[in-house]
Amino acid sequence: MNLSNYISVDPAVCHGKACIKGTRVMVSVILDNLAAGVSPQEIQKNYPSVSGDGIRAAIAYAAELSHERVIAVPA
Repeated sequence: MNLSNYISVDPAVCHGKACIKGTRVMVSVILDNLAAGVSPQEIQKNYPSVSGDGIRAAIAYAAELSHERVIAVPA
């Protein structure tokens, strides 16, 4: 999945927070709803501008952020 097809970060929209592209629905809102047990279908009902692919992109975005990176630091 190419996240840039579904997620945008624009300083002029929602103070630069990651949003579902073409909406003002922040990725964090989608993730908070999922964490609270709200189904993707219910999220789409509450936010009709958000597609199923947009919800999956929000999850993929969070997964990418959660990857631990090891950075080599010279001694």
